[in-house]
Amino acid sequence: MICDRIVYGPVSSWRLGRSLGIDMVSRAEKTCSFDCAYCQLGPTRHHCAARREFVALDCLLRELEQLPRVELDYITFSGTAEPTLASNLGAAIEAVKQRLDVPVAVLTNSSLMDIPRVRRDLSQADQVVAKLDAPTEELLRRINRPVPGITLDTILPGLHSFRSEYGGRFALQIMFYEANRYQAAALADLAREIDPDEVQVNTPLRPCAVRPLPPEELGAIVEAFAGLPVLSVYDAARPDVRPLDVEATRLRRPVP
Repeated sequence: MICDRIVYGPVSSWRLGRSLGIDMVSRAEKTCSFDCAYCQLGPTRHHCAARREFVALDCLLRELEQLPRVELDYITFSGTAEPTLASNLGAAIEAVKQRLDVPVAVLTNSSLMDIPRVRRDLSQADQVVAKLDAPTEELLRRINRPVPGITLDTILPGLHSFRSEYGGRFALQIMFYEANRYQAAALADLAREIDPDEVQVNTPLRPCAVRPLPPEELGAIVEAFAGLPVLSVYDAARPDVRPLDVEATRLRRPVP
């Protein structure tokens, strides 16, 4: 079932400020190439890695035309799904940039970045935030639970290739909880090899199946990333915002 609203928010983002979301894989049930143990949206209902058009570009354009004036820091492709599953992601980014004078970001789980067409689509954004939670294949299976065929050996080369090709701002996001709390040094080594513009150290603060790490433990993890530009979820400021459509926003960002 396709959701009525593709555009949602704005939401208060610890990484991107006042962020208006766009969900180009806009389904009532979560669709993703991962089934992360910590996801605030619960289990993945449509576990897939095949790209296709979920939402027609015309639907997005109609919503953009109806968008009222609102103060924004970013327009962010995210939502109930992995945005790179949308085969028209590049066209959607281009359409937004032609119509709105606001930087565009994409939040991706990195699972499809080994595909050149995915990297070309992502390269049209002003900022890309890519996930990397596990330094080993065993932890990737335990934490992110990808579809068959997606491995650390496909993810890491994709991240390296994108970093070397991309001219925008590239951030690496790492979600820490009990399963990977002692892997900070190994993940920091991988981050240094990738050399992002920023490392975003996170822990699941929204209701989900796992517990967040307390501030003092996440602070110790941040120290492992010495020499890299690091932003911690506990230290980031969050602007006060009011969504345009509460229900469309709650579908993608459940109320804590």
